[in-house]
Amino acid sequence: MTSPTMTKRAGPRLLPRRSWVLPAVLAGVVSVACAAGAATALETDTVTSFWRGIWWSISLITTVGFIGSPPKSAAGAVLSVALMVLGFLLLAMVSAALASLFVEQEEKPRDERSEELAEAALETLERLEARLVAIEGVLAERSTPAAPPEGRADASR
Repeated sequence: MTSPTMTKRAGPRLLPRRSWVLPAVLAGVVSVACAAGAATALETDTVTSFWRGIWWSISLITTVGFIGSPPKSAAGAVLSVALMVLGFLLLAMVSAALASLFVEQEEKPRDERSEELAEAALETLERLEARLVAIEGVLAERSTPAAPPEGRADASR
């Protein structure tokens, strides 16, 4: 009897998936565009045009820092912090996804070999269990005392 826990990995994988990268990058691009417009509206002294706002947003999201002077309003500071955090998260997700590519390529043959060995071990255990059941059956038959013949039972009384 095979145990499903023996052939499958236990627990969920918490590694970032490569499928998250494209949506994360797209969210970053949309955030830069929105932040550029917001910075242009909020920080009229610091950010003079939408294109200057794009440059300002890109510099914050790529963790370069402020290009020019920092924001002067509280809303501009909050927007700056949001872009910085989004930049850190985006950088971390892309880096983790790229690293997982290399790790997966290296570990895939090992995982396949481990699964093959686990399956072979389970098959061997199943064969051993069947042999053990057969041996126990033979031993049980041999150790059962035979009923004495009727004539002998009476003679011993």
